[in-house]
Amino acid sequence: MNTIDRDEFNIETRGRLSAWSTKHKFFHRPLGYDYRGIEILQVKSEEWLSVAVAPYAYGSNYSRSQCAYDATPGGFLVSVYHLTQMRDQSDQPEEVCTKIFVPRNNPRIPSVYWVWKSSDLQERESYDMLGITHQGHPHLKRILMPESWIGWPLRKDYVVPNFYELQDAYQIG
Repeated sequence: MNTIDRDEFNIETRGRLSAWSTKHKFFHRPLGYDYRGIEILQVKSEEWLSVAVAPYAYGSNYSRSQCAYDATPGGFLVSVYHLTQMRDQSDQPEEVCTKIFVPRNNPRIPSVYWVWKSSDLQERESYDMLGITHQGHPHLKRILMPESWIGWPLRKDYVVPNFYELQDAYQIG
């Protein structure tokens, strides 16, 4: 077993939230750190709601942002939550980034609206632009595109409709 394999399962090489989650038997996969040193965790969609409560209980009382992206054409869609632990008189709040990879043919993720109300419009935007359904969200509907819009504009395999043809169909004469 080389050093990398040993360190992958060594709690001390993981971030604090990963170590805490492992200790309390919450399934996740540590993905390392971003360029600012923020811990990144990967969570399965079906376990996200259970795991989301862990950072909240740990003290991540603020969902700074939720966004989503298309990882590769025909591949997974990714929902990303940036969670922050806000403390009184703290210069540097502790942050964690959680990623949930879902298949594009059935992209479903439990909504964390009931844990962090700030995820409301952000989860709706992920639905509107990429088609990720946030199950349990109380107002999940399009927010940027008209309700009649077909498709998910930020997917890499999205084909932009030719509006000029539609306009030409309504010209008189």
